[in-house]
Amino acid sequence: MEELEQYKRDPVPYSPQEPFYKGLDINSLSPIERNPIHVVLDNLRSAYNVGSIFRTADAGAVEHIYLCGMSAHPPHKKIEKTALGAHEYIPWSYFERTKDCIIRLKEKSIPVVAIEITENSKSCFDYNWLSPVAIVFGNEVMGVQEKVLKIVDDIVHIPMYGYKNTINVATSFGIILYDILYKWKKQTP
Repeated sequence: MEELEQYKRDPVPYSPQEPFYKGLDINSLSPIERNPIHVVLDNLRSAYNVGSIFRTADAGAVEHIYLCGMSAHPPHKKIEKTALGAHEYIPWSYFERTKDCIIRLKEKSIPVVAIEITENSKSCFDYNWLSPVAIVFGNEVMGVQEKVLKIVDDIVHIPMYGYKNTINVATSFGIILYDILYKWKKQTP
């Protein structure tokens, strides 16, 4: 135990910085510039993953989240637990059918890209993301529905190097979101 004494330090007082922890009303916050990224969740089974996606979407200043099919939507205790208030910051909509959501996005001239591993999918590392863009994430077990894959504009995958060919949907969202933001930032002079 004596060898650990050198690592002892005084505790750092916790000072909440986020509006959620300060108890600030969402209407009292200054508007932020949102990135033109639309997130479509196609029948996500886990409300915890939905909450985590809300939280990461807030970190990336996403424009809108579309919750489709059996995806949980606020108010929901499990979403609130992992979102930590982000569900109050991100604009969101619910669609009973993912197909209807995609049709609506296409009517707004927003290209729709599914994140899924298929025979013809492209690696996200080589993909040039358009702006604005809608990204579709599928069910944790079944992936993006086949009927949805048939109507999207493109299909992109995250390369897998291990034995598993999938990763957690909330983790996938974070990888893709920051790939998009990084590439957009590099393109901006």
